[in-house]
Amino acid sequence: MEHLVSVALVQGFMALVFMALFVLFYKHTSPFVGNLPPGKIGYPIFGETMEFLSTGSKGHPEKFIFDRMANFCSSIFKTSLLGEPVAVFCGSTGNKFLFSNENKLVTTWWPSSVQKLFPATTEQTTTASQEAKKLRKIVHPFLKPDAVRGYIGIMDTVAQRHFADNLESSGGEVVAFSLAKQLTFWIAARVFLSLDDPKEIRKFEEPLKLLVSGVYSIPINLPGTTFHRALKASFYLRKEVIKIIKQRKVELAEGKANPSQDILSHMLVTCTDDGQCWTDLDIACRIIGLLSGGYDTTSSVCTIIVKYLAELPHVYEAVYTEQMEIKKAKRRGAGELLNWDELQKMKYSWNVAQEVLRVAPPLQGTFREALDDFVFNGYTIPKGWKLYWSANSTHKNPDYFPQPDKFDPTRFEGNGPAPYTFVPFGGGPRICPGKDYARLVILVFIHHLVTRYRWEKIIPDENTVVDPLPIPANGLPIRLIPHPHLTTTTMH
Repeated sequence: MEHLVSVALVQGFMALVFMALFVLFYKHTSPFVGNLPPGKIGYPIFGETMEFLSTGSKGHPEKFIFDRMANFCSSIFKTSLLGEPVAVFCGSTGNKFLFSNENKLVTTWWPSSVQKLFPATTEQTTTASQEAKKLRKIVHPFLKPDAVRGYIGIMDTVAQRHFADNLESSGGEVVAFSLAKQLTFWIAARVFLSLDDPKEIRKFEEPLKLLVSGVYSIPINLPGTTFHRALKASFYLRKEVIKIIKQRKVELAEGKANPSQDILSHMLVTCTDDGQCWTDLDIACRIIGLLSGGYDTTSSVCTIIVKYLAELPHVYEAVYTEQMEIKKAKRRGAGELLNWDELQKMKYSWNVAQEVLRVAPPLQGTFREALDDFVFNGYTIPKGWKLYWSANSTHKNPDYFPQPDKFDPTRFEGNGPAPYTFVPFGGGPRICPGKDYARLVILVFIHHLVTRYRWEKIIPDENTVVDPLPIPANGLPIRLIPHPHLTTTTMH
């Protein structure tokens, strides 16, 4: 009898599993009145997620997009990613449609992995779109162009100290990604949290790396998986940031901290329009999101810049000439910091950065959700479907950028690319609020590295992978060659 009961239980469990698989499969394939985009959904539950992620890990994230554009439709196709039916919008027309219809036909959507890694309490009663609006309103005063000008001195001071401590004692060899990651994170920690203690800052570096890796991973919480490691890192980071929050509250009460000194203090003293104040957990989750966004994308861009400057001497020479003209114009020995006018003169250097943003966009694309049924290019998109736009569908498309595999900073001279073709920061109401901040960090990094050194790659044929950001597979180890005409004094 016990054997029969056990068999019945197993059979019942298997029936439930198959029923769940059927429901998920039916969710993607159920009849719908309308002309769905062409494409395929792949396997039940997983869909085409593995192929979507694997093309990035192999260094060719655009392959997933372009293969389906060629096989199905150049403007839109359907697939299944992260357990959801997805319509992928391609080309400048697709970008324009999504960016122009934000909060009209489409809205913000985050995969379940993001919701689990950033478990803020207010998300239980508000939508992702409402939360995004609240956060943008809070951080806007600190990230608008006029505000970020005031951070240039901080960025330059941190960069001078960082390069002196990490390069001039390195023995001539460094890992470019580690160098860029540490600098960009130290700047973010200083600007967003007023953290300036190297020991305190280092506690965040590795957990943030693990957290970022889990954002677009398959949300399977089993030991050894990327998502499991990201969850542990998320818990650790929240605990550490909440400690800082509690200490900052004491400092604000005692007048030892300024309510406007950084984003953390501002979030602690500011409530939303409906009078709701965020909990410590809410603030911690958002600060962690800002910290990761403030350093991971910029560190990726800085690293790829180092790669191309090593590979293309003529590009390096043009950047070097521009940066040295700025450096020589400063009063010798006066210890002047970089200023806004000087960063505005770094036009070619920024063109180089923009070309890196084109060939290796740190933001491969993002998701939206359909608020209602709508029609795009003759295809019906059902309400609730997830939508995805891909930067690579334009960045690496010869229709918009001739010879897309060629690294050519002159593309950005004059009027630059056509609208909705160059979208490393997204577009529309959801354009990245930190784009001006990122520009300054990248230019400060270029200035200090190029005016001090030339360099060569230690691994000549090192591949670039996307996991989830574009980075050289080994972090880009380089051999530094100090400029002979610069003394130690002038380098500081």
